[in-house]
This record gives sequence, structure tokens and C-alpha cells, in this order.
Amino acid sequence: MKTQTRKDVLKAIKEKNVKFVKIWFTDILGYLKSFTVSPRELDKAFDEGLGFDGSSVEGFVRIDESDMVAIPDPTTFQIVPWHTGDDAVGRMFADIRQPDGSPFEGDPRYILKKNLAEAAKLGYTFYAGPELEFFYFKSKQRPEVLDEGGYFDLLPRDEALDLRRETVRALEAMGIEVEMDHHECAPSQHEIDLRYKDALTMADQVMTYKLTVKEIAQQHDMHASFMPKPLQGHNGSGMHTHMSIFKDGRNLFFDPKDKYHLSAMAKHFIAGLLRHVCAFTAVTNQWVNSYKRLVPGYEAPVYLSWARRNRSDLIRVPMYKPGKENATRVELRSPDPACNPYLAFSVMLAAGLEGVHKKYPAPEPIEENVYEMGPEERKKRGIGSLPGSLIEALQLTEQSELVKRALGAHTFKHFIENKQYEWDRFRIHITNYELNNYLPVL
Repeated sequence: MKTQTRKDVLKAIKEKNVKFVKIWFTDILGYLKSFTVSPRELDKAFDEGLGFDGSSVEGFVRIDESDMVAIPDPTTFQIVPWHTGDDAVGRMFADIRQPDGSPFEGDPRYILKKNLAEAAKLGYTFYAGPELEFFYFKSKQRPEVLDEGGYFDLLPRDEALDLRRETVRALEAMGIEVEMDHHECAPSQHEIDLRYKDALTMADQVMTYKLTVKEIAQQHDMHASFMPKPLQGHNGSGMHTHMSIFKDGRNLFFDPKDKYHLSAMAKHFIAGLLRHVCAFTAVTNQWVNSYKRLVPGYEAPVYLSWARRNRSDLIRVPMYKPGKENATRVELRSPDPACNPYLAFSVMLAAGLEGVHKKYPAPEPIEENVYEMGPEERKKRGIGSLPGSLIEALQLTEQSELVKRALGAHTFKHFIENKQYEWDRFRIHITNYELNNYLPVL
């Protein structure tokens, strides 16, 4: 169901007998928030917005300045497929405003819109195609796997395959195009790939995707998790993000004369990502657990390099296929699916575009396996590495003018404060590792 205007939404609600409309938005951490209204309130909502208390939403406002207004975006209206029949439910994403109607600087959706608007001034459209990995478990109390499968495995009596199929049907019913789904490398790990879209549409789809995966799993008494590293000794879950920039319908990353089929712009974009990735890693990998994934040996990218085919590099350029110029793209492999996609796409775009504007030179691609290089060789070839913990990443983020500019001063401040608080809570926690290794001997 494709809607563009409030008239389309009101017509669809009447035709589908929708009884409730959920209004969705996110806090700065990427948690989906929602409240429900009656269809009869929508005319007022489109004109004036729906008031709510923003003081209880992470990263929004203090209690003495709590009034917020949510303005539904009619282009995002969809029927929620797991609420049909006599209790049909629709949903729309909302833009968050101040009571005076001005945009709220802490709204992640607004932050992405603002960064995309800067690109649009140059005629650019930024496309994103993330690959979100996740795990199915038998409950949320402990990570008990459903299978012992591996990459692309087809298993007999596969419960997870049925869950994926049902999830794909639900996503397609909400207008989200799915390219493929498959088992991933770790036991009980899976992936459903979405067709690339402009970054704002894709960020909305990522939020819908994560809720849908969890909802379908819960309906079958299972638990789906986007935790970056839930299983010790196995690969974690990434959100490899494919990016490209178009202008007037043409992919600006493609150059038929280059041996990699990459334009100078694409290489500058890569250089911008490499220069700023350590500073924005706290945004794309925002949890303590994120850094349990970003370690050598588990196919997660750690070293700052790029290549055409090598999956050990931080940035990969998928192989060009003749006649597929529009598919030319760069793939950043470090983000994980527990990030806030609005903020993650914002910092990635800002970093890449700075590389373009300042014409940063891209280093030579590294086609060898970086994991097999020794420290001295990596140092000699100028290959750095991502921060190894959340606090290391935060210290780099705090110093980054680019991240501050991309997120805006309000969100930058609140994000740093929240992540510092998380680190403080984590570092005073006594782990089983410490008890098992230190208590008997120290």
C-alpha cells in the first residue's frame, strides 16, 4: 500500500477498516517508541501534531521543557500485517517538533533528514543497503540456539526457515522489498537482505525490519536478538552497509575507465570513511557488547583498509558486473544491527562527503588477508585498527568535530553522556571471567 498524502492515508484507513493507528519514532539510542491514536484524531494530528511528554524519552529534553509534538509522515503509512481483521492497525513514522512547530534537534529522523538535505544541495541522493544479521533463540533468558547450521545451510525440519519465510511475507506486505534470506555463519544466525533505498526510507525500514523479526519470532514462542555478540566463540552479527550516491539518476561512484570501476568521487568517499571511522565507531557500534564482535578471527572487520573482494577489509567494493553500473557501491563492514540507523547513516554520509569535498586520497587497496599480517607489516603499510572498547571509541568521538556536526550539539552531548554512563555501569560489574580466573589464585 503506497500513500503519499493525508488524503491517501484517510482513504486507506476507511477502506481497510483500520481501528487504531500507531505513531512511531525513536530515541537517540535507536529504541522504537510508539503511541496509539484513533483514526478520528488524524486530521488534527496532520494539522497540529500530537502532544506528548518528551522528558521520559532518552536524549530528548529535561522535565522542565518536556512538551513535544509528533507530526505523522503520511508517506510512511502501512497496515501492520500481524494486526488484521476487526482490529486492523496502521502505523506511521513521525517527525518530532517543538511546541512552536520548529524541528526538534534531538529527533534522530530529523538529524538524518538534515544531513541528507546538505547532500541534496549538491544534487546528491544517498542510497543505503544494510545487511542485518540476527540470532534466533529459544527464549530471551539465555542464548539457546535452534540449530547448528552454517553459512547458507539448508537444514531438515528447519524452524528458523519457517520464521524467516513468515517474516519476509510480513515485510513485503508492508512495502519493504526483500532481496534474499539465508542462514548465516554462526549457529542459529540468520540474515534477511533488503533492496537498497534512499537513506531515510531505509532507516525507517530498518526500524520496521527489527520489530517485525522480533514480532514473528515471539508469535512462535521464540526470541530474535540483534545483540552484536551473543555467543562466545562464534561470529557476531553485523550490519554491513552498502552505500552509493546518485545525481540525476546516475551513479556517481561508477567509472568505466577505472580498473576498479570506481570514480574519483567513490575513492574520496572511501578515504573519508577511513579517516573518520574510528571517531564515529561509537555511533555505529554503540554498546559495550559491540566490541566483543570487533575482534580478529571472527570475520568482523578490525583493520582500516579497503579492497575489491577481500572480506577481511573494513571497506569492500563488490565486484562490478557488466551492465550493472547502478550497483557500484562501497560496503562498510563494521556497523552492527543494534545501532540507531538514523544516526549511523548520518555519520557515514558526513564522513564520506568530507572525503569528497576535501578530495582525500584513498590508500592503495589491500587484497591480501589483513588478519594474517603481523603487527610490523600492518604498521609498515599504514594499516590502523578500530577502537577496542566502547570507552576508547567514546574518547575519539568526543574529539570529533565531524561527528558533532553530523549529530548536532544536542544529540552529540546526550549520546556521549549516555554511553559514558553505560561504560561506568559495565566497568564496576564483576564478570564470571574474573571470578573464575582471579578468585582462586589472587
